Parts: sequence; C-alpha cells; structure tokens
Amino acid sequence: MSGNSAGRAFLGSFTSAGGLGVTAASVDRETGALTVLGSTDAVPDPSFLAVGTRESGTVLYAVGESAPGVAAAFTVDGDVPTLLAPAQAADGDAPTHLALVANHLVTANYTSGSVTTLPVLADGSLGAAASVLRHEGSGPDTGRQEAPHAHQVLADPSGNWLVSVDLGTDSVRVCALDPATGALRLHGETALRPGTGPRHLAFHPSGALAYVLGELEPVLTVCRWDAATGRLDVLGETPVLPEHETAGEAVRTYPSEVVVARDGRFLWTANRGHDSISVLTLDESGEKAALVATVGCGGHWPRDLTLDPSGQWLYAANEHSGNVSWFAVDAETGIPRHEGSVEAPAVSCVVFG
Repeated sequence: MSGNSAGRAFLGSFTSAGGLGVTAASVDRETGALTVLGSTDAVPDPSFLAVGTRESGTVLYAVGESAPGVAAAFTVDGDVPTLLAPAQAADGDAPTHLALVANHLVTANYTSGSVTTLPVLADGSLGAAASVLRHEGSGPDTGRQEAPHAHQVLADPSGNWLVSVDLGTDSVRVCALDPATGALRLHGETALRPGTGPRHLAFHPSGALAYVLGELEPVLTVCRWDAATGRLDVLGETPVLPEHETAGEAVRTYPSEVVVARDGRFLWTANRGHDSISVLTLDESGEKAALVATVGCGGHWPRDLTLDPSGQWLYAANEHSGNVSWFAVDAETGIPRHEGSVEAPAVSCVVFG
C-alpha cells in the first residue's frame, strides 16, 4: 500500500460460517477497489467493527457475536490486525453492533436484549464491562419479537445521547451515558409501528432527522430528532421496495442497513432476500423520502452497506455469496453503478479507517 491513492478498510465476518474473522484491506481511492491484506480469527464471529484512534494511531474494535459475547481492540499498524489485549466479556449474548461514545465502547447485545458499556483505556484497549442496561418488552411477531433484541447502538450527532434500536420491542431508546462511570440512564423511548422490527438507524447530516429501517417489514420510518431534549418523534413511513415486488414474494426481504448521503440528498438501504440496494431521494427538508430505484447488490444477502469517506463509493457486504461489492455513486441521481467485488467469505460489515 503506497501513494496518496490508497486507504484502509476493515471487514468483519462470521468465523462460524467459514469467515476469516477481522480482515484488513487496502482501498484504491481512484477505483474503489479493495485488496485483501491479511486476517485474524482471534475473536469468534466479529460481525461488526468500529474505528477509533489513540496517540500512536488507529485502533479497531470488534464485537464477537457469540454466547457469551465479547468485545476486543486491535492494532492495525501491519497487514494483519493484532489484539491489543485479551477480549473482554460483553456481559450479554450475541453482541451484534458497537459504538464509541464518551471514552467507552458500547455494545448492542441481540440475544440478551441489552446494551453494555466498556471503558476504553489510555492505550486503546478495553476494560471490564462497567454497565449493562437491559431492555424490556416484546412485539407481535412471536418468532422474532418474543423478547427485546437490541440490534444497534450509536451516538447522536451532538454526542450527548446514545440511541439503541430494538428489533424485538419495535422501539428506539434514548440514553444518557455518564463518561466518568459508564453508567447508562434511560432517558426516553419512541415506539414504532408494531411488527416493523427496527434494525438500524441513520441520522441526516443536519442532525435534526433520523431514519429507522425495519427488518421485519421493508419500510423506512422518518423521525424528527431534537438533540436539545433528546426526543425522537415519528413523522411518517416510506416503503423501501416497490409494492409489486414484495406482494406474494416467494423469498421474504429482510432489510439490513440504511445509509444517508453526505449532502443529505439521497438515502440507500440494503435488502437481504431481494438482494438489492434501494435508492431514495430526500427533499430539501429531509422529511420526505421517495423510492426512485433498486439495483442488484452484486451478490447475495447484503448484510451491510457502507459509504466511503469521500461519499463517492458504496460498499455492500454480501454475506451468503461471500463477497464485498463496490459501486460508484452517480452524483446527480444517487444511483449506484457496480464496479467490482472481492472475495470475503461470510462477510458481515465494512468500515474505513
């Protein structure tokens, strides 16, 4: 990896399904192409990753989506990510997402229906779990919503709040995190339409809106976000697939990820089963979303969708076909054009750092 045209990406994957674990790749910024550099299976099923920094450079964090679940920190100075310290227990089963907030790593524990905070130490490694906040409730889908299932955690744009998206309870929780102790305090909870099974949320660049993607129903819920009060209010819903393509569909669709363009003009979702990327336009206010196109994801079962730091390239992590595909984003229409792919068995996410 050399020159100004190269960057770094990191891939997560399911080792239990033949994945390589945590993989480092170089990124050609001119073509969007990924080239695998090296991998480590030091953590089981590192399904989601997050990038942080310390004085000496980049630190990569991973959840191990196992039972019991773990979280770990890696140095990425070389081609093969290396554990900074032994993995820490997440005090929850199947952590499926993570975020860095106020000098803590926060995990969303899907099976346990809880959120855990772990302190980030001075060298970038993780301390023992400091706090666990358990969700409560259920939903109408008895097969998937029999109990809480925390699926995502992230900081709001102001950095003052933590939001957690729960598929099992059809809701989004807003929490305050004490940076001194890591303790989480529930501040509020917003109910979404029962049975939609919210999976992931993305904020508008303005910081005043949030878009929640359903997994159990292919629908986007548009919400107003007030960072001053930590309040999330539902404004409306938009389907992310054409109705004629979902009616009587033999293979059910499970949307996985939502991404918003840097300028707030477009929004994309990844759709497992339908094996597509949906393109939605956002009006000037960001409150109205309209589906304009769907394109193939370049593989099967796109578990994750990621925009590169430049906003020019979109990456789909296709879990079942075992590849990451990249797409050039048309600046005028927002429609992605498939440009290439790289093999990545049981891949689950792509992050840049």
